Amino acid sequence: MPYSHHSHSGQFCGHATGTLEEMVQQAVSKGFHTFSLTEHIPRPVEDFYPEEELSHTEESLAKLFEDFTHEAVRLRDAYSSKIKIIVGFETEWIRPSTLVLIENLLAKYEFDFFMGSLHHVHTIPIDFDKASYERARAKAGGTDERLFEDYFDSQYEMLQALQPPVVGHFDLIRLLSDKPDAEFEGFKEVWVRIHRNLEYIKSYGGILELNSSALRKGLAQPYPCLTICQAFLHMGGRFTMSDDSHSIDQVGTNYGRLLDFIQKTGMEEVWYADRDAPRHTSRFAHAGFSSIIVEELAQLPFWAANS
Repeated sequence: MPYSHHSHSGQFCGHATGTLEEMVQQAVSKGFHTFSLTEHIPRPVEDFYPEEELSHTEESLAKLFEDFTHEAVRLRDAYSSKIKIIVGFETEWIRPSTLVLIENLLAKYEFDFFMGSLHHVHTIPIDFDKASYERARAKAGGTDERLFEDYFDSQYEMLQALQPPVVGHFDLIRLLSDKPDAEFEGFKEVWVRIHRNLEYIKSYGGILELNSSALRKGLAQPYPCLTICQAFLHMGGRFTMSDDSHSIDQVGTNYGRLLDFIQKTGMEEVWYADRDAPRHTSRFAHAGFSSIIVEELAQLPFWAANS
């Protein structure tokens, strides 16, 4: 009975497949305890993803997100006897106006939590394809090191503005880099920024997600990498689990490898969103976070059933 705090469906995300209910049903069938629904926020037309450009307007994308919130709450209630559904969203952080978009969503809807993520640097997507990554790198100065510095500076701005309860794929920037498993080796100024961001997350009580999607995309380690996890652990930081699934076949994918990684880090507990736990902040009406000891997590029947 593990947990995931990050998912997308083809019903509400153009680069995913399947309906939101099919995603929930798959999580139930795999024996998940908690499964979070976190579609992307609507964006202005200049920040549409390529698959949205031919099929959406700003108004239709906003309506799609509204439909998502209603369907997510319906599913949370309909499946409450089988699984704990957490309703949230995943941020973008692209340009100054993004903050206004997020603040408006928080004022309009009632969410359990949200995932604070960064997918762009200099307004260019850095995880969509290699060509886009290279454009962002050129704009940053032409090297991975300079792009990494700009990524973590932009992430710091997002953290300060939003203080997200969960920080999504903290080091996503390494996915399409020249050496994605090098753990930022030799990049002194990058590490200064990483430690600054981690210290800030710890200061307001934020949680890092351990995101297994890096493994299905060919990386040797999940997000964040081992060195970052151990640095955050040394600060007393907290972690939660995510599969970042975009289709039913990705629900719980590589979770066995994720558990192995958790044990390798030396962390003693993992946290999960819990509507019955004390709230993280008054902005969120329902979800706090509870924890499970890693030794107990490893003994859950899920692992044998999904090996």
